[in-house]
Amino acid sequence: MQATMTVNETHNPALRSWVSTANIAGCDFPIQNLPFAVFRRQGSHESFRGGVAIGDQILDLAAAAQTGVFTGDAGTAVQAGAQDKLNALMALGPQVWHALRLALSHALREGATEQAALQTCLVPQAQAEYDVPARIGDYTDFYTSVYHATNIGKQFRPDNPLLPNYKWVPIGYHGRASSIGVSGQAFHRPVGQTMAPGATEPSFGPCKRMDIELELGIFIGGGNALGDALHMTEAEDHVFGICLLNDWSARDIQAWEYQPLGPFLAKNFATTISPWVVTLEALAPYRVPFTRPAEDPQPMAYLDSDANRQQGAFDIQLEVGIHTPKMREASQAAATVCRTSYRHAYWTVAQMVTHHTVNGCNLQAGDLLGSGTLSGPTLDQAGALIELTQGGKTPLQFANGEQRVYLEDGDAVVLRGWCEKPGATRIGFGECVGTVLPAKAR
Repeated sequence: MQATMTVNETHNPALRSWVSTANIAGCDFPIQNLPFAVFRRQGSHESFRGGVAIGDQILDLAAAAQTGVFTGDAGTAVQAGAQDKLNALMALGPQVWHALRLALSHALREGATEQAALQTCLVPQAQAEYDVPARIGDYTDFYTSVYHATNIGKQFRPDNPLLPNYKWVPIGYHGRASSIGVSGQAFHRPVGQTMAPGATEPSFGPCKRMDIELELGIFIGGGNALGDALHMTEAEDHVFGICLLNDWSARDIQAWEYQPLGPFLAKNFATTISPWVVTLEALAPYRVPFTRPAEDPQPMAYLDSDANRQQGAFDIQLEVGIHTPKMREASQAAATVCRTSYRHAYWTVAQMVTHHTVNGCNLQAGDLLGSGTLSGPTLDQAGALIELTQGGKTPLQFANGEQRVYLEDGDAVVLRGWCEKPGATRIGFGECVGTVLPAKAR
């Protein structure tokens, strides 16, 4: 059994940390989590470096490397994590990742002798700013929610909403890595060509149907050589961890351009990810069986394995909030518009990685895969406004009297993710926040 699938001593709900805020009920970052990010102190000219979340603090890996506390594989991993991006750490592989997680767990537990040395290596998260965790060489966005695919298909192809290949093959397209930003990203409303209903020719101007896409991002760890496909049984050994991802979408631009070759300007202007990457090992208690309806085609042999059927899916709870300028002015919280779970995905992490490489495609450390919009089986679990408003026919009504069909200038979108169940410790992903600014004057 892969280490990433196995519950071990690092998941023990009884563990407590000498960082007291990690022991507070409902904390996103208890000692059982230990996710990674790249950070520096706000407003400083410090170099970015890797860090590990513990409670409301960050363990500075560059500072920790200087203490000499971590040795062996864990020491190698801390040195790699001290760099300005996590690519070197991601490339080390699951054995080294596990050694680091175990060493961190021991060093951060109540009563650990390492406390004296590591106490000075903590930086409050409230004083930190973040960068994208890795140098993302390539970004592939998948389409793993059958509910999202069907809902969108009904709007664009009412007579044939779900194309016949969907249930046989994990669908994806090559996205734009250069415009991926970390939580806090603010971007200008895109402009482009659109074709209004009933018009005889397109017009040019700012997008009028600005949308969100609730997704997860999957960071690749060690890559594979060009020509060497990854088998289902080894695919997850090449996955470092998971973050939150908002793949913003200009729906009116998309409707005009996406056939025959798929998304282009409707998608490449911005993608926002959360700073914290939660490792697959941290998520082991929240694995669930991968199932398919009996009447659907079952995965082809190369996309199937016993381990994937038994626990290839993850029960990650997901939430979308919209925070309008009016809400911010009134100090009101964001309005929750969607709650769903990653367990509803039609294709798993291992299947995405396996399919991506089956033709010999070489993945590299730091590459990012998007899950695609993670809509659940009912419309209140839809991860995009185009679904929640049924193509703009039923506006969302907020408690402060506002309503939205699509996003307006100044709106911020807040994604949250967490895992929670009796007998296991809550594991959180933090937040992924992005804000739409007015289109730039041309």
